[in-house]
Amino acid sequence: MTARVSPAISRGTSDERGSAVVEFVFLTIVVLIPLIYLVMTVGRIQAGTYAVTQASREAGRAFVTAESGENAQARAEAAAAIAFADFGFDGQIQIGCDDMPCLRPEGRVTTQAQVLVPLPLVPDFARAVVPLQVPVSSTSVSTVDRFRSVP
Repeated sequence: MTARVSPAISRGTSDERGSAVVEFVFLTIVVLIPLIYLVMTVGRIQAGTYAVTQASREAGRAFVTAESGENAQARAEAAAAIAFADFGFDGQIQIGCDDMPCLRPEGRVTTQAQVLVPLPLVPDFARAVVPLQVPVSSTSVSTVDRFRSVP
């Protein structure tokens, strides 16, 4: 004895051909677009983190290796500007000393770099209304050479 499949039942399965492709494309778009945006955002924030870390470290090194106190600030700002430009940011640097004069032997110089990382693909008019920037900062302490002559 053989079983026969009703034509109504067999037609019901053939009507759904191709719907899996539509569902796959739809779910891929719904999941993939936020995932790509998340990767772009995290990558940009990581670039900002690298920028402030390098800027604070290099500004401190440039400051403590300056020949005199008059040009130390300018050297530090130039080093920080180069570090920020390497990563495509425009940041700020603040320099402080533990005691005066700054360039005395074993003196400590603290440099702090700050940058605002804008979120990607956000139009400028939206940034004016809602703060869509992530602040990133780094602090570095550099020590003047022990055998440096006092200026």
